[in-house]
Amino acid sequence: MAGLYFEEFSVGQIVKTASRTVSEDAIFSFAGLTGDYNQIHTDAEFAKTTPFGQRIAHGLLGLSIATGLIMRTGLLEGTVLAFREIQEWKFVKPTFIGDTIHAVLNVAEMKALPRIGGGSLLAVVEVRNQKDEVLQKGTLNLLVLSKPKE
Repeated sequence: MAGLYFEEFSVGQIVKTASRTVSEDAIFSFAGLTGDYNQIHTDAEFAKTTPFGQRIAHGLLGLSIATGLIMRTGLLEGTVLAFREIQEWKFVKPTFIGDTIHAVLNVAEMKALPRIGGGSLLAVVEVRNQKDEVLQKGTLNLLVLSKPKE
């Protein structure tokens, strides 16, 4: 397994992910998957009349991309048991078509859970754009496997 085991994480550990540009195709694919064809996401002329002045990505698309980018780091490859909870998530600024986003993960708390063979990691996550502006932020609770006893 390439991922880190619960015991290999540490409070205060910070990880910055790779980046990904949010395309119009991603927005339409997400709309198709979710059924959310809200005009703010899919109608350029309507979106011009909004305070944003243009189409924006679904907030949950930004969160979904961020979790994918976190998985691409390899930290949790083969060791994550479950994505347990989202806590206090805030959508701070919109994500526009063409924004290049990345996530910054900071391990804030760890709690061993021997009964499940692992532990809980509380990770404070910020989703940032190419200008390093925070677009979304919150806390993810992840269940991670413990290192096998030798």
